[in-house]
Amino acid sequence: MAMKIRLARGGSKKRPFYRVVAADSRKPRDGRFIEKLGSYNPLLAKDSEERVKLDMERIQYWLDQGAQPTDRVARFLEAAGVKPKTERANPKKGTPGKAAQERAEAKAAKAAEATEETAE
Repeated sequence: MAMKIRLARGGSKKRPFYRVVAADSRKPRDGRFIEKLGSYNPLLAKDSEERVKLDMERIQYWLDQGAQPTDRVARFLEAAGVKPKTERANPKKGTPGKAAQERAEAKAAKAAEATEETAE
């Protein structure tokens, strides 16, 4: 059985709340799971202790059994110090979009014209 440690969404519309669960990877996201391992409430402040709660002992058990964490859960585990930090490469993430690049070029051209006029 392919096990995953993943998030199962709960809460009402526009008020998400997630359970961290150990589940068979073939089951639906919010479907049947084997064990609840914690919770994640993205509506709370990032520095709040209640935002992410994890049962580290049970998570370690499932990791030892071969369960693979999803990307978001892996980030929680990295922050908790259970898993080593992995390098993620997304070189295009920080680059502005096409319209923003055009605005920046127009602004730079306008600034260059202004400095030429003041120099004369």
